[in-house]
Amino acid sequence: MNGRRMLATAARVLGQLRHDPRSIALMLIAPSLLVGLFAWLFSDQDGVFDRFGGAILALFPFIVMFLITSITTLRERRSGTLERLMTTPLGKADFILGYALAFGLMAVLQAVITVSFAVGVCGLDVEGPLWQLGLVAVVDALLGTALGLLASAFAQTEFQAVQFMPLLVFPQIILGGLFMPRDQMPDVLHAISDWLPLSYAIDAIGAVTTGDEGWDVYGPLLVVAAFAVGALVLAALTLRRRTR
Repeated sequence: MNGRRMLATAARVLGQLRHDPRSIALMLIAPSLLVGLFAWLFSDQDGVFDRFGGAILALFPFIVMFLITSITTLRERRSGTLERLMTTPLGKADFILGYALAFGLMAVLQAVITVSFAVGVCGLDVEGPLWQLGLVAVVDALLGTALGLLASAFAQTEFQAVQFMPLLVFPQIILGGLFMPRDQMPDVLHAISDWLPLSYAIDAIGAVTTGDEGWDVYGPLLVVAAFAVGALVLAALTLRRRTR
């Protein structure tokens, strides 16, 4: 891995995003709109948004970053850009980490906007520090980015990249604790949820919103970060130069 090449890749990706306002809007604005829609839907039911709003903050950035990253990276392969880059000293790890850095910066902006909107506009009640809520949202978006990069390494078309959602995303939404507390699930499903990173992101956000501190917040957060790093490593090892 070469730090200079990684930074050059990140700068190139950010330069491309600058000329793609629709993707920027999807990453930065769509999660806030979805959170606002959820808050509006339950505005007449006291306590519903405060109970589920934190988990929604973990869910929407994760999904959006997964979609954007997987499709954008796949286009690099299908257009032959990656194959041309690989004729230079750029390595697979430089490429993957450069993408992760670029979309990580977007994830930070996304988290600031979404958390500010959820708390300031939608009135989400948060007992813990807001910066911790933002930190969890950033790490969760990075998880979506890492899994998107991993999915793009196997997909051959944009449609196939989207088809990875039932495999990598939907089970985590269903078993992550959003619809039912994980400790109330059947034993087998509870055991499966323990191996799904989004479960820990929802746990971390829940800990922040209820005012828990210390390992209750950082323990699940470290698990999510470990999954993200593992996905990036697998993405670098399995990345193909071109999709034929």
